[in-house]
Amino acid sequence: MNKAELDYIESKEERELEAAATAASVKEKTIPLKKCFTFKQTWAFAVGKFMTDGVWWFFLFWAPDYIDSQFGITYKNPETKWLYMGLLFTLYAIITVLSICGSKLPAFFMNRDKDNPYKARMRAMLLFAFVPIGVLLVQPLVYLFEPSMGKNVAWIAVVLIALGGSAHQAWSANLFSTVGDMFPKATIAFVTGIGGMAGGIGSFILQRSAGNLFKYAGATNMPFLGFEGKPAGYFIIFCFCAVAYLVGWTIMKALVPKYKPITESEY
Repeated sequence: MNKAELDYIESKEERELEAAATAASVKEKTIPLKKCFTFKQTWAFAVGKFMTDGVWWFFLFWAPDYIDSQFGITYKNPETKWLYMGLLFTLYAIITVLSICGSKLPAFFMNRDKDNPYKARMRAMLLFAFVPIGVLLVQPLVYLFEPSMGKNVAWIAVVLIALGGSAHQAWSANLFSTVGDMFPKATIAFVTGIGGMAGGIGSFILQRSAGNLFKYAGATNMPFLGFEGKPAGYFIIFCFCAVAYLVGWTIMKALVPKYKPITESEY
């Protein structure tokens, strides 16, 4: 290159550095933490986390116990050790692979239908919310096919639970993104923390309730819709897991029916 070209390139780099320094010096106004609680967008995100985080942790924490107590498949038994490991590996493998695909659906809606980000994510989340309904079939199918399949019927249960877990991860990825759609960058951490707290509370309530329910059901041989004892307790929790996402989505949609980012004039 000649000298004129070199001077132009160097001057352009200097202009870009000056522009970056100017942008960094302009600090975005942060919404005070207390003020965050006055926006419906905050409560919508918190409700979504509260209703569904516990389902995810239930699937992770109680799946080994369910496989053991329902089917008698345990790591401690040499005869079922590899089957137990295969079931858990399959569970997490399905969740890992399918959850990645879920994040692409909102982009499809935005490109095809020209939806705004919030509308596209809510459409995708509604579809994902229907998938966990399949968990309702776990116990009925187990009892229907167990006489003919024996312990292999556990594969049906694991696949259905894995699909529910995959739907959660796809739901969760889009749920987190709604915060960035609605709030200024400087406030995203505040709102995400509020939602994380709500999710933690919901998780604590569900896990604590499940443990107490399983203990009570096993001790009293409690009946529920044709099931008895601990399997009846699992069916009750599966019923909640199946509808939690639809309930959460409905409340979120009622709180924030349309795309409405928070503007600086509002705080």
